[in-house]
Amino acid sequence: MSQPLSIVILAAGKGSRMKSTKTKVLHEICGREMLYYSIKAAREITDDVIVVVAHQKEAVIAAMEKHFNNITFVTQEADTFPGTGGAMMGVSPKYDDVLVLNGDMPLMTKNSIDAFMNRESDVVMSVIELENPSGYGRVIIENDHVVRIVEEKDATAQERAIQTVNAGVYAFKHHVLQTYLPQLSNDNAQSEYYLTDIIALARADGLSIAPLTVEEVEFKGVNSKNDLANAEMILMDRLRRTWMDAGVIMQLPETIYLEEGVKFEGECIIENGVRLCGNTLIVNSHIKAHSVIEDSSVKDSDVGPLAHLRPLSVLEKTHIGNFVEVKKSTLTGVKAGHLSYLGDATIGEGSNIGAGTITCNYDGVKKYQTIIGKNVFVGSDTQLVAPVEIADNVMIAAGTTVTAGKYESDILILSRTPIRKVAGFFTKFFGKDSSC
Repeated sequence: MSQPLSIVILAAGKGSRMKSTKTKVLHEICGREMLYYSIKAAREITDDVIVVVAHQKEAVIAAMEKHFNNITFVTQEADTFPGTGGAMMGVSPKYDDVLVLNGDMPLMTKNSIDAFMNRESDVVMSVIELENPSGYGRVIIENDHVVRIVEEKDATAQERAIQTVNAGVYAFKHHVLQTYLPQLSNDNAQSEYYLTDIIALARADGLSIAPLTVEEVEFKGVNSKNDLANAEMILMDRLRRTWMDAGVIMQLPETIYLEEGVKFEGECIIENGVRLCGNTLIVNSHIKAHSVIEDSSVKDSDVGPLAHLRPLSVLEKTHIGNFVEVKKSTLTGVKAGHLSYLGDATIGEGSNIGAGTITCNYDGVKKYQTIIGKNVFVGSDTQLVAPVEIADNVMIAAGTTVTAGKYESDILILSRTPIRKVAGFFTKFFGKDSSC
């Protein structure tokens, strides 16, 4: 249910420590940009979500509009008003309660956001106790009230020894922002407008500022490729646990790669080493070891081991075996047990695809369709040169190259070069007493 709360997500920074040409918030975790997770958590709570953008703003907006509607994007004037305080200067929240999140905190949940709403104060700020607080702003707390925050680069040696750090999330009453944002100064080591300076200003005027101790795992920021990998491990573990609690069997779950868009229905078994990507749907199916499935649908089927379903593959009541690759194909009631490539194909119920069969779907310029009817037996080492359409109840002999065209029902398709036998050739070639 929507709450009377405005949530502002700061996503304007470059993220230089990521060592990448891509802006930080667009780096992916479990198949989604990290900013996606902040917006997702916010949308579970409120209808007023504001995202502040600047660096690569067009790419950020385009990426998020693929996932969400009705998000307000505000462009920060980063050259004139840099920093987190500058980011808030162009924001017009809908509600009196304003929560400020960071786009590089993909592990936050609805419950962690709700905790801010349970505190009555002019300002609520998140804090964490760290054994090694290096890299974080320090929080000065006296009598259970926050006195001020000091950025590490501006802290004295005594202040750097404090282990209470700023977790970077704040809840403000709107009047606090209206009063103190215009008073911010960029007279500091980075020449930036710090949102954290509002704490000292509000404190000086006697406003209540309550610290909220939070769990590091949910407020973990991503500032490097190492942080990215660690956050992905945490989020992926959550995804696995969620689906196992829903009834999915996962063998050696820590070896299974699972993305945010993957869904399961019914009784499913996922063996070790499986990689499930994109908007994949698995229904009442068994995915065997070390198979890869991307943006595909698998219903009442078994796949693998060591099979690969590329995007837009649809399987129903189908067996896909070892080293079979399927791409943009629909297979219904099909058996393809070994070593085949089936691309841009539609194959009907009861058909069997022999080992080594390939659809030759690309001529170097365009891709073409292969249509195979019901109860078609395709012998081993067959090449289907698309566009090909094969009717029901057809047998294709092993080793056949089926060229483009339409083939009627109840026939044998056979294309082989006759065997030629040359007497005495082995002895002549290798010599009478030689072995090869």
